[in-house]
Amino acid sequence: MPHKTILITGASSGIGAALARAYARADVTLLLWGRDVARLNDVAAACRAQGATVTTQLFDLRDVVGFARLLGAVPPLDIAIFNAGLGGSAPADVLAETPEAAQALAEVNFTAPVVGANVIAGAMAQRGAGHIVLVGSITESFPLPMAPTYSATKAGLKLFAEALGIRMARHGVKVSLVSPGFIDTPMSRQVIEPKPFLMTPDACAAIIVRKIAAGARTIVVPWQFAVIRGFSGLLPRPLLRWILSRL
Repeated sequence: MPHKTILITGASSGIGAALARAYARADVTLLLWGRDVARLNDVAAACRAQGATVTTQLFDLRDVVGFARLLGAVPPLDIAIFNAGLGGSAPADVLAETPEAAQALAEVNFTAPVVGANVIAGAMAQRGAGHIVLVGSITESFPLPMAPTYSATKAGLKLFAEALGIRMARHGVKVSLVSPGFIDTPMSRQVIEPKPFLMTPDACAAIIVRKIAAGARTIVVPWQFAVIRGFSGLLPRPLLRWILSRL
């Protein structure tokens, strides 16, 4: 098999770490980026033990200019997975999200991956090949009252992925959007609400890797959330709003 170079952001834990392990083999170079040096080094060691060539990079997604500069210096990529993100919901006993929390969510979950994907898209388009993967959330389809900014950032990322995919298709570059439901990650463990169909990161990563290889534009994991999303789309919007208001 030809050698592949794969970038994964948010690779120090959760889905990102699981994806790194899923891709790790002798014919792969992994560029693993994260913000927790100890956990990132642990993931890198596990991937090297599986035969992969690995480099690591610490970064702060809120430094968008610095993030773009780092991306501009990476070697040609076969796959770029923008997985890093923040979770967060407003406690029921507060009136609204704080401006600081809203800004952090917007910068990390939307601005940074959009800027990063555009940097990589340009380089891939020049070569006429490559695959960009944006990891969003199934919340993209639901106006969650407990997490309005989070769900909005994921909805924006969904539309961006679709639009970028249309634009890049003529240049031979694929764009995929991953929409996870509840995955047993540190982010998900902060959610106090029920978590139906909870899936392990490794099981989630296996599905994502298989779907990316098949060229899928949209990837929903676990699959049950695709059914729930389809069903909710049939509901009158006022009824959906009423249901969500009772959460």
